Amino acid sequence: MDGNPFTDGEIARRLGAVRVGLVDRGLDAAVFASPENVFYLTGLDHWGYFAPHLLIVPLQGEPTLVTRAMERVTIENHVRAAEFRGHSDSETAADLASRILNDQGFAGKRLGLEHWTSGLSHGLARRLESLVRAEWSDVSNLVDHLRLVKSAEEQVLMRRAAAITDTAAAAAIEMIADGARERDVAAECIAAMTRAGGHVPGFGPFIRPASRLGEEHTTWGSGNYRQGEPVFIELSGCISRYHAPLGRLIRLGGISDADQRMAEVTAAAFNAVVGALRPGARARDVYAAWQAVVDDAGLSHYRRHHCGYCVGVGQPPSWTGGNTVTGLRHDSDLEIRTGMSFHILSWLMGTGKGDDFVSNTVLLTETGPEVLTRTPLGPIVR
Repeated sequence: MDGNPFTDGEIARRLGAVRVGLVDRGLDAAVFASPENVFYLTGLDHWGYFAPHLLIVPLQGEPTLVTRAMERVTIENHVRAAEFRGHSDSETAADLASRILNDQGFAGKRLGLEHWTSGLSHGLARRLESLVRAEWSDVSNLVDHLRLVKSAEEQVLMRRAAAITDTAAAAAIEMIADGARERDVAAECIAAMTRAGGHVPGFGPFIRPASRLGEEHTTWGSGNYRQGEPVFIELSGCISRYHAPLGRLIRLGGISDADQRMAEVTAAAFNAVVGALRPGARARDVYAAWQAVVDDAGLSHYRRHHCGYCVGVGQPPSWTGGNTVTGLRHDSDLEIRTGMSFHILSWLMGTGKGDDFVSNTVLLTETGPEVLTRTPLGPIVR
């Protein structure tokens, strides 16, 4: 990797915002365990997140990052705004973190801990809370909420990731043909992504025939693509953990009149979502804009669980920013704010009147929505 992607000022601003949140909650310190949030607050980008990372952030003084001792060199090279403390493999991160918290006088204080993250197992959380007798409370949404709005430095990374996405998509689309092996298409896609300077994405690329469309998060297999069966692609380039996904449906040998008409609807619905992305709007309003186009096309029976979701920082195995999805749902009160970025999906598959799907990453800037991924909407026929 290329080391810490953030300036010292950027990290200081984020830590300052976290501390404001701690004060608002009446807390003396907090322990963050989400890999995405540890990265956001330190810039540590490596594959060591399979083991627990505990970032102790007090109201004053330097944060402390607790992880396996063997990560010392990487952390000392990447992390400038936190002290490293490593534990041996004969103890847990909770054992060392508890000693640090007790030594720093946090016993009996009010402490925060992220409960809703895959980065903190139930057993580890229980052990930490049992070894530090304090008043613990959940701060799961504190940093997640801050991450929704992208700073100027983050927006640069999002645009770079989008360019990688388009390069990878072009390589995959070029390889998709009657008789092409699924593995060859995937190999060319990943190679193009890597040659263009991309980092390993949180997951994907998802490239598979329409016969396996409903499998959601499976990707290429050992078969061959065949004329007459569409190919689904959904992928994202990655730069320093920032992702900008897109999706397309590639048709081999032609497109039916029904699918051609549906492609016009998906494009119109996508554009309606982009137009609805404005500061102060609610997620439910954005979804309603998508649904209105679908309804007007005679598809009022068709509903989706969302028309997109927030995207940006992603650690494996996800590009959604953790183990939850912040979706643009019909029942969501999420406020749309400048600086937010979204993977917008216009999905009209299985309608009974034709099929199509397009998705792109969209950033809401000071001057309005910016579609970051620029692969043509299509329909794409090979």
